[in-house]
Amino acid sequence: MTAVASPAKIETGITGRSLASPRWRIAYLQATPLALILGFFFILPILMIFVVSFWDYDFAGLYPDFLTMNYTDTLGSWVTWKTYLNTLKFTVLTWALTLFIGFWVAYFLAFHIRTTTMQMVLFLVCTVPFLTSNIIRMISWIPVLGRNGLVNSALMELGIIPEPIEWLLYSDFAVVLALVHLNTLFMVTPIFNTLMRIDRSLIEAARDCGASGWQVLWNVILPLAKPGMAIGSIFVVTLVMADFSTVQVMSGGQSASVALMMKNQMSLLQYPAAAANAVVLLVVVLLMVAAILRVVDIRREL
Repeated sequence: MTAVASPAKIETGITGRSLASPRWRIAYLQATPLALILGFFFILPILMIFVVSFWDYDFAGLYPDFLTMNYTDTLGSWVTWKTYLNTLKFTVLTWALTLFIGFWVAYFLAFHIRTTTMQMVLFLVCTVPFLTSNIIRMISWIPVLGRNGLVNSALMELGIIPEPIEWLLYSDFAVVLALVHLNTLFMVTPIFNTLMRIDRSLIEAARDCGASGWQVLWNVILPLAKPGMAIGSIFVVTLVMADFSTVQVMSGGQSASVALMMKNQMSLLQYPAAAANAVVLLVVVLLMVAAILRVVDIRREL
């Protein structure tokens, strides 16, 4: 026997589709402004950089073309590979130090400060340096680390060193120190946010089961803090990989980074070569972010 749909079911189906259709239209209308903004200010510039990376150029101007010369010159040069390795070195060192410092600062604020008011006050104190620009905060290290700066003068006055330490300023040490100073808060904020969401009953249960403080930290707090650590890592990695002013100033021109190399190419009007470097750098950063997301699932945090 052939089953015949009842009029009630047919009416329900028609009504369901008619009600669902306006909802979908409203959803698309709500998403349209954001899609337009992202498309115009984010996707379109990246596409323009990608297109320009295949153009030809000389000292007189740019010539639309489809050449792979810029990529072969970029990837086939040992200078480029050395610059990328130097940038990755700065990134890894800065990431490790900011993760260590940022976690313990966030841990102190979340678990050792009892009142919410004091937590917010101390957190705002951490943000005070961000009331000034990165350039000012970076340059402020020069009178501290210089040959006749505060550190060398204090050490010589105390008789600890006979002469000024030369490698405190205009060195890789100064670059990493400035990068850590500039980017630590980007690690503190997401970790602090994650630690504040941890259910305190889990910690109490672990202690009731006889776990020591380090066991609670290792087996309860650290696993639950991984999403915040991953988000902070993404912030720090992307910011350091794209930094050029800190490397240029704090190294005294003795070190290089990929962003600094692109800045020099643009100053010489070599825009297609700089665009090719930008595309390669974007791919490298996306691979690093993808590796972080493979290790930690941050969807629970978002």
